[in-house]
Amino acid sequence: MRLPRPRGPVTAALFARLATTPPLDPWPCDELAPARSAPVPRALGDGDLQLALFTCYELHYQGFDDVDPRWEWEPSLLAFRATLERGFERALARAVPRPPAVPPGGVREALTEMTAPGGGPSLAAFLRRHAGLAQFREFVAHRSVYHLKEADPHTWAIPRLRGGPKAALVEIQSDEYGGGRTERMHAELFRVTMRGLGLDDSYGAYLDRVPGITLAVSNVMSLFGLHRRLRGAAAGHLAALEMTSSLPNRQYAEGLRRLGGDAATARFFDEHVQADAVHEQIAAHDLCAGLATQDPSLAGDILYGAACALEVERLWAEHVLACWRRGTSSLEPPGEPGAHAAEESAVASSA
Repeated sequence: MRLPRPRGPVTAALFARLATTPPLDPWPCDELAPARSAPVPRALGDGDLQLALFTCYELHYQGFDDVDPRWEWEPSLLAFRATLERGFERALARAVPRPPAVPPGGVREALTEMTAPGGGPSLAAFLRRHAGLAQFREFVAHRSVYHLKEADPHTWAIPRLRGGPKAALVEIQSDEYGGGRTERMHAELFRVTMRGLGLDDSYGAYLDRVPGITLAVSNVMSLFGLHRRLRGAAAGHLAALEMTSSLPNRQYAEGLRRLGGDAATARFFDEHVQADAVHEQIAAHDLCAGLATQDPSLAGDILYGAACALEVERLWAEHVLACWRRGTSSLEPPGEPGAHAAEESAVASSA
């Protein structure tokens, strides 16, 4: 994967730096100004800010072929990332109220209540019954940003945990990585789905096409996973994903078969129907409730992480459905990053 096209002054400054060789003199403060001055309500959907943060995080994953790997721990880049993260955390705090405090023993029940199916438009239901093949392919392109690194953001939390919660997270992640078998890794299963739909299954292939809110879905996971202070939020985030996964994945599989998808192409979704039905119990009880019992101070963070997962996912789904209702693509036009800037602003401000 190579660096994508910049989407504004923040990514332009960042990519210009990453094109050089570290170490360098400290990063001039004026280059940080665009990140500092960005309106907080727009930060969740701002393509320029989200792409900059995604790029900084990606240096800890697969990296970029045209970026010197020594940038990963370069102090001035870490300081730049910290500035972006502060803005992102403020935007999350504004968009996602912290759930009411509960005692450690109430964490599992609170998670169950938060993740109960609600009303309103459902992207999964639309994909099951109404989506055309082009729309389903768009959906998969959006999801590729995360699913081609599936499990990696939450895996950062493993060394930050101990005892039962650590064992629970390892058990979940082991399934995500296919129990040690490459062909069963969920990221590899998703590649099969992409190929079956005629999509490019290379890592980061659609980074230039997805809007800021799609990048925010991935960035929340990396933010929580890469900071020990947010380990409770990482656990809650994972639990929310697992507890809301089985039914939508069943609907995705049914929608894909309605459109002519074969068993191999639908296997990724079928696998999640089964695996996540088990994972949700482990995540809610052994991981989250266990962690809250072990460290009661993390109970609030666990629920906040879950709330962030649910809200950012909702905003992303709203963006996609709103575009489709208008008869437009939910992806950026080729060669025109930022074309959905007004839509992203509306999505963010609705939070």
